[in-house]
Amino acid sequence: MAEDPYEVGRGGSRAFWADSVADAIEARDPDEPIVIKGGVSPSGVPHIGHFNEIMRGYYVAEALRDRGHEVRQVFTADDKDRLRAVPRQLADLDWNVVGLGEVDAGALGRNLGKPYTDIPDPFGCCDSYGAHFTTLLQKSAELVGVDVEFVSNTELYADGEFEAVTRRVLERADRARDVLAEYQNKVDDDYVPFLPQCAECGKLTEGVTAVDLDAGEIEYVCEDVEAGDQTIEGCGHEGTATLRDGKLPWRFEWPAQWEILGVDFEPFGKDHAEGSWPSGEDVAENVLDIQPPVPMVYEWFTLDGEPLSSSSGNVITVDEVLDILEPEVFKYFFVKNPRKQRDFSVENVDQLVDEFDRFERRYFGETDGSEDEMELAERAYPMVVDEPQEQRVRIPYTFAAVLGMTDDPALREQIARKEGHIPDDAPEWAVEQALARVERAQEWASLTNNEFNYELKRAEMPDVSFDDETAAALDELADFIAEGHNGEAIQSEIYETAKRNNIDIGEFFSAGYRLLFDDTEGPQLGTFIAKLDREFVVERFRRNE
Repeated sequence: MAEDPYEVGRGGSRAFWADSVADAIEARDPDEPIVIKGGVSPSGVPHIGHFNEIMRGYYVAEALRDRGHEVRQVFTADDKDRLRAVPRQLADLDWNVVGLGEVDAGALGRNLGKPYTDIPDPFGCCDSYGAHFTTLLQKSAELVGVDVEFVSNTELYADGEFEAVTRRVLERADRARDVLAEYQNKVDDDYVPFLPQCAECGKLTEGVTAVDLDAGEIEYVCEDVEAGDQTIEGCGHEGTATLRDGKLPWRFEWPAQWEILGVDFEPFGKDHAEGSWPSGEDVAENVLDIQPPVPMVYEWFTLDGEPLSSSSGNVITVDEVLDILEPEVFKYFFVKNPRKQRDFSVENVDQLVDEFDRFERRYFGETDGSEDEMELAERAYPMVVDEPQEQRVRIPYTFAAVLGMTDDPALREQIARKEGHIPDDAPEWAVEQALARVERAQEWASLTNNEFNYELKRAEMPDVSFDDETAAALDELADFIAEGHNGEAIQSEIYETAKRNNIDIGEFFSAGYRLLFDDTEGPQLGTFIAKLDREFVVERFRRNE
């Protein structure tokens, strides 16, 4: 029996979970190359939840490579699965997400029940629907710099790679039924663990009527198939299929992949841990007579508090994430404990960046942390970045968002240097990389419409004028800001200054917004002012050009 998927990578003295998983793999003394696998059915827009499986495998692969092992990381596109429902959204190869009204959704509906690789690409650019969405997943890995070998189930079937294991499952059909009956209620004495593909309509059917293993043929009738709350109608055709003209059901196909690819480790979501994994382990040991790989369960992500779902359209793609985060920050997100459910909050992404920056500083010994935090940084940071460079420069993310409120690159650099975020001796490449964060932070501000999504009138003061009382109050506030108070204190002082000078509080806030944005409204003024460089704010509130 394989290890408990909930325990692998959890215990021991390791600060990094991937090292604990590597320990479990090494304990089996596997042949090399060690094979690490993931997989997904390319049913729609690939999102960061799908990418979870790639990254969990990546870190384990890197941990093993650090120990001198040869590792092969593969990812199966389970593209011979049937299309069971039409998704709400699709994406072209440039990551433009579109609704069904922008493609031929009717063509998708007419292809329900067929393998993804037998359905035309809705965008007309790839060989099939399955190839299109597998390509997007491959591009995701490339964007983050993770080298993964993608394997098509359809091609494995066509090349005969599944044939021997399919024959063995069918030879042991009685045993297969007994095993599967422990996990599914609809297994009767007539159940055959094979889904022929109808030669007439191309749909996968469960209507097996006879098996002739000597001839390697399956007789079938194309019957209706229940898919969730709908029925996919069969065409009624009666025909004969070879062992390559169809596929194994998922609960047999998954362990068959382990044998075909020689898999030593596979992470999977908790849905599989509570369903497919127990049956897969059983099938591997008692039908195929193979040892299951080392397993590890990971928790799902949510997106802004809601479940990620391609079918419902609640997704964020890797491409969209990299519009607001550096690849290394995104890779760091997967360094965290895989057993804790995590929310990817676009609104609070600045907190993730701040956390990464501390993680990076720990690696270079620039800040302290607990013993585990320091060990984690030492182990994982070199896997997160392409090459550790001590001279790198990181501008705080929210300050980068402030810099994004002006479009002048030279002014951005000038302000960052003035505030001490770019050292005088920083090399040119480090300055360039540091300022690249500004564009991402600016995109984040626009995407979330947060307090930084304003145009700060920094280059010249807006054409404004104030009465004597307001002018005096602005001078008082400028003196207070010059003393170096924090945002909360400045916010309180705005109220007190208005009261002392008998000015309507709303009008006084409006005066501040007019000076900064040439507008009458904006973010919470005190806390925002504290994020700006103090000299600029003081001069602006004193109305100096």
